[in-house]
Amino acid sequence: MLGNTATLDDRPATGRVEAFPSHGCESAEADPLVRMCLEGLSPVLAQRGEVSAVLEELSAAADGKTVEAAERLRHSLFSLEPAVTFIGQVKAGKTSLVNAMIGEPGLLPADVNPWTSVVTSLHMGPSADAAPYAARFTFFEPEDWDRLTRRGGRVGELAGRSGAEEEAEKVRLQIEAMRDKTRRRLGRKFELLLGTSHNYATLTRELVERYVCLGDDFEEQSPLPGSEAQGRFADITKAADLQIARPGWPMNLCLRDTPGVNDTFMMREQITIGAIRDSRLCVVVLSAHQALSTVDMALIRLISNVQSREVVIFVNRIDELADPAGQIEEIRDSIRATLESHHGPKDAKIVFGSAHWATLALKGDLSALDEDASAVLLGYAEHVADKMERELGALELIWWLSGVPELYSTIWSRVTEGAARERICSVARDSMNLAVGLSAAIAANPAHLAAAHDKSIDTRRMQLALSELEARVLSKLDRDLAVALESAAQRLERSHRSFLDRATMALVQHLDSYGELAPWKYDPTGLRLLLRSGFQVFSRQVKDAGALAAEQAADGLSEIYAAALQRPASDFAIQPPTMPRVAPPVLIGQTIALDLKGNWWRRWWSRRRGYKAFAPEFHAMIDAETRPILDGLLCGHCQPCIVEIQRVLKDFLDEQRAILATLESRGSGRTGVPDQVGPATEVLADAVARLGRFVA
Repeated sequence: MLGNTATLDDRPATGRVEAFPSHGCESAEADPLVRMCLEGLSPVLAQRGEVSAVLEELSAAADGKTVEAAERLRHSLFSLEPAVTFIGQVKAGKTSLVNAMIGEPGLLPADVNPWTSVVTSLHMGPSADAAPYAARFTFFEPEDWDRLTRRGGRVGELAGRSGAEEEAEKVRLQIEAMRDKTRRRLGRKFELLLGTSHNYATLTRELVERYVCLGDDFEEQSPLPGSEAQGRFADITKAADLQIARPGWPMNLCLRDTPGVNDTFMMREQITIGAIRDSRLCVVVLSAHQALSTVDMALIRLISNVQSREVVIFVNRIDELADPAGQIEEIRDSIRATLESHHGPKDAKIVFGSAHWATLALKGDLSALDEDASAVLLGYAEHVADKMERELGALELIWWLSGVPELYSTIWSRVTEGAARERICSVARDSMNLAVGLSAAIAANPAHLAAAHDKSIDTRRMQLALSELEARVLSKLDRDLAVALESAAQRLERSHRSFLDRATMALVQHLDSYGELAPWKYDPTGLRLLLRSGFQVFSRQVKDAGALAAEQAADGLSEIYAAALQRPASDFAIQPPTMPRVAPPVLIGQTIALDLKGNWWRRWWSRRRGYKAFAPEFHAMIDAETRPILDGLLCGHCQPCIVEIQRVLKDFLDEQRAILATLESRGSGRTGVPDQVGPATEVLADAVARLGRFVA
């Protein structure tokens, strides 16, 4: 287990970043129970090993530059770190679940400060020791803090726009309390910490608690930064990156623990949206007592914009049910029905378990189980006994019943289908192109040329042809991407404008028909569905445009090789690069005024004379609420997606230019080539054939 004896380094009051040699997490190896959860990686590890073996063979038949390229590809193959983001309501038990999954009960504090908005990323695996730090804590940027303390975050802005004085005053009082508490903790110069980070060489529970959880209140005379006070930096910490060294693990994995999304000022919602967007898998942690209800609408709205295969639902705390075996199917059906009725992800995997049971198994201490808790555990064990493939010891059984092994199995399955498959495919494509370049270099060897034909290779002409191909392909790609972006902007704007008109008309008609005292609500789901559909159209268009450009570039390169070496283009089949994944538009699910409950709507319109007279004001207010979603989609999703596609193709062409440079040096006799051309060519042909099945 993780120790807590390391000494913490004092941090400078200025918050200046300091670098330390990394020692990772104090617990070098995962608990044996956690290591049991690595079995699902076997298929992807076998594929990775085969691609790596081919790269080694290519290196043996290559010169220095090609060996360097092969080493970069091997590093890319083994440095993959799929990210899994855990989201859920406060007190759903997701932090305890994350602690159990890394085999370190208590590392992350479960009873966190309700103000804390920290995304904690746990980087596990063999690469942790190579990181430049064991723990990094990043503070809010000044503009983030200003938005919260001066404008009250999203809720304060909403209240100000809507004229909800009561809500605005509540926000103001809470903000003042938080600001005063922060100044007591850090002194009047705490603003100097904003926009900086603290790095540490060792990782302990106490260190994490200084930045992530709530401690006791402090007076002005309390020690300033550098003391051991619990929670001292928690109010201004935005992100924590912790390295968990696992030398024996075959793959890296990042688990992200996020704040609950149902906070007062919606700061956590914005932070969680970013975490989901940057991950390939989202685990939604629910409590078995309140598996999914209208309270969780914010969660449903966020995960509705993520593909079903990238969403896993973990129903925690089944140990607190009276009869887990009898209640689980009922809870599962309820979750499915709620997701369907609110347009949530269809067929998302649902796993049931207990972080508490997992923690007991890891600690090896069952004394915390009273008679009733033991009866629940034994009853559930008897119910699922027929599903066990082998006999298990007591702790292994509890670990298995906790659901953590099944959750890990699901994660590895998704990793195998998604991030790992894409990385292996990408490396295999690049490796095939490396083999093609080596084949061309052998063909360009003077001795080989003398036997084949009597003139040398004009590598300068090949470089010019590549430049012309690059200009032609990138120019067309830029035009196609610009058209797709403009079409997306128009499509999203039409959907937005239509929604505003319908919402305003619906409110006026309601007031005309029922008066100002009748309750009213307007579901913005229609807008979200239209925006999601519009974004999906854009996503398909840009990926198709990128794939077409990549194929044209690859075909053109094959023709350049064929013309220069006077051989069929099929002898130089260049593989196009893999198009990047488009991040899910999670922003569409952010909370807006129309999602909020309460009677502030009625107070808003009751202060105005004439229903139709205030329609433009209502229209403007909802426009201000929803306009940032459109802007965020275009600027935060669409444009970065275009830039990434352009980058991938440009990098591909740059790599080919480097291969041509190697071809030039070999053709001029400046570097060596294998003495046995025939055997080397056979090795390369075999390498291409073996790699080909990973890109099919």
